[in-house]
Amino acid sequence: MEGLLNWYAEQSAPEVGHRFVEEIFGQVERLASHPQSGRIVPEFDQPFLRELIHPPFRIVYKLEREKVRVVRIWRSERRLRIPTTEE
Repeated sequence: MEGLLNWYAEQSAPEVGHRFVEEIFGQVERLASHPQSGRIVPEFDQPFLRELIHPPFRIVYKLEREKVRVVRIWRSERRLRIPTTEE
C-alpha cells in the first residue's frame, strides 16, 4: 500500500491515494464475514482463488480453511500471469 500512496503523492494527488487505501481496507475487512463474495479469478479458474474489483484495482485473495489471505492488490487492467514450468 505504501507504493500506492507514494505514486499518488508523486502525481500531486495524495488524497486520492489515501482514499483508495481506506476503501481497499474496507473491502478486505468485509471478507471476514463474506469470504466468498469475490469472483473466481478467471486466469486460474480455481474456487479457492478469488478477487474483488475496486476500480482501478484488483484485490486477489485465497480462501483458506479458517481465514482469507490477501495475495495481491494491483491495477485491474493487469492480468495474473500463470507461471510456466520453465520459470
